[in-house]
Amino acid sequence: MRIADFKRGLKIASPKCDGNLFVKRRLVFYWLIGIVIAAIVIAATFYLDDAAQNFIVQHQSRPAKNFMRNVSRLGDWTEHFALGITLLAIAWWRGNRKWTRIFLSMLLALALAGAAARVVKIASGRARPSVKTEEVWNGLKFSSNYHAFPSGHTAASAAFFTVLLLANWRIGLACLPIPILIGFSRMYVAAHYLSDVVCAAILGILCAMVVQHFFLRKIEN
Repeated sequence: MRIADFKRGLKIASPKCDGNLFVKRRLVFYWLIGIVIAAIVIAATFYLDDAAQNFIVQHQSRPAKNFMRNVSRLGDWTEHFALGITLLAIAWWRGNRKWTRIFLSMLLALALAGAAARVVKIASGRARPSVKTEEVWNGLKFSSNYHAFPSGHTAASAAFFTVLLLANWRIGLACLPIPILIGFSRMYVAAHYLSDVVCAAILGILCAMVVQHFFLRKIEN
């Protein structure tokens, strides 16, 4: 009877194991496809840096530039942090545990993306479009004039709102124009190239996915 029970257990367990293996293989496949697509997009943006910058320079106006400067100033990580803290306090005061952990996760993703972007900025030393220099990449630099790659504004905003998108896609989708506008404003004021903004957005999305996987999902479980 024991041998029969053991064999019966193997028959019951094997479909589940096969199902888990299939899911894992499918996830690996999706990750590989995502990495390939991201690599192609990043390569394309580096190739289009000069063309995008020239197009923006040729289509600028004073009202639009003033507007983009205000967007860029209000789109820094400090403003996102203030918004997140305010929303977190409101959710906690109302006793809404779901939105409390969502807003807390948004703040964590914001901090993670901001720190990662700062490290890469200092290490890469890419000159901003407004800086006239022959060497675009200069290695380790502490001057803000050489902190173009990646865009800290865009990385922070993308991480902040991607967590919201993963937690509630309807509200997150409605807020999606915010990081897009912030990223474009950084290009418009000659603070970043197209590749700086796109790579920062990818960095922010990755940071949001890390927070969602290791923090938000575990709390929900």
